[in-house]
Amino acid sequence: MEKESVLFTPGKIGPLTLRNRTIRAAAFESMCPGNAPSDMLYDYHKSVAAGGIGMTTLAYAAVTQSGLSFERQLWMRPDIIPGVKRITDAIHKEGAAASIQLGHCGNMSHKNICGCTPISASSGFNIYSPTLVRGMKPSEIVAMAKAFGQAVHLAREAGMDAVEIHAGHGYLISQFLSPYTNHRKDEYGGSLQNRMRFMKMCMDEVMKAAGQDMAVLVKMNMRDGFKGGMELDETLEVARTLQDECGAQALILSGGFVSRAPMYVMRGSMPIHALTHYMPFGWLPIGVKMAGRFMIPSVPFKEAYFLEDALKFRAALKMPLVYVGGLISREKIDEVLNDGFEFVSMARALLNDPSFVNKMKEDEHARCDCGHSNYCIARMYSIEMACHKHIQNLPKSIVKEIEKLEYK
Repeated sequence: MEKESVLFTPGKIGPLTLRNRTIRAAAFESMCPGNAPSDMLYDYHKSVAAGGIGMTTLAYAAVTQSGLSFERQLWMRPDIIPGVKRITDAIHKEGAAASIQLGHCGNMSHKNICGCTPISASSGFNIYSPTLVRGMKPSEIVAMAKAFGQAVHLAREAGMDAVEIHAGHGYLISQFLSPYTNHRKDEYGGSLQNRMRFMKMCMDEVMKAAGQDMAVLVKMNMRDGFKGGMELDETLEVARTLQDECGAQALILSGGFVSRAPMYVMRGSMPIHALTHYMPFGWLPIGVKMAGRFMIPSVPFKEAYFLEDALKFRAALKMPLVYVGGLISREKIDEVLNDGFEFVSMARALLNDPSFVNKMKEDEHARCDCGHSNYCIARMYSIEMACHKHIQNLPKSIVKEIEKLEYK
């Protein structure tokens, strides 16, 4: 007998109860010129909340200026809080909960964006920026952990119900966790226990700031997505540590390294022509046109592409788990929830159709019209994230590229 769907039943994350089991994933919107919230960010998250989501997540807010990787990215500081609260209030008015992803990009930046030489677990060179990178001093590591706690306090002032700590995708916490980027010889490098030290320090500050009335989720990698990165043996231990020692109330199970395996995160192909079309004139778009296919190799898309690995985490953990990755149909979402995941998270599906959750409530066979061409991702690096199906008068060359990649 088929198990009854729990999709539209309430679900709990720590002290927070969501009206259903859906979460808008913390996909970067690129809607924050001046590193502050805009009317566009307000309108988008309000539309997702009105579309039936259980919780929508603003992404991704840098905990310090040095954590900015994009010019149009949120930077958590006191003067933006009224603007963020305006968004939070609108989300609540539509009946959804509000969350904000907090993180630091580490080496994924450039001095002209973050205001300093980019920092990381270890010194080196980031070819994707490209820029020299400086390893953090122990005193800076302590201060950065405190910055995560301070960002949670600001999120509380902005009326957020939850915070999502970004410990995946090759950003700063992930850079400490992964042997690919962490070559330190002190107490923050070497063994997995040492590489988890910074994460545990951040979580200690986060949990103190969150108190008893804010939910805390953590996004983490199940695999880094390339040889020499983290694999399941280590990431399962990271997950157990977050559950048993750090107090995290839910894990969002993802994978991939933006600087090394970007399409492992998103799957499909990167539309290189669209990506370079929106870049400012200069040497960078020329270089990407020449080498983009090699720098950003395709990874085949399939629905629920992280599910096989995520099921191993479900078997090993007791805490609530959020499945993310390639969800575009009510049928597959019900399957994932019936596999024991408490929540599902989506981004591209809701960019394609902000009312997708309401449509699933009306139709058990609902399927969104996202063709995973990744135009939205290509556009995001220069201007706001948007689905091509909502953009009028696209250049014919971009339309041709999208048609070639859609539904592949």
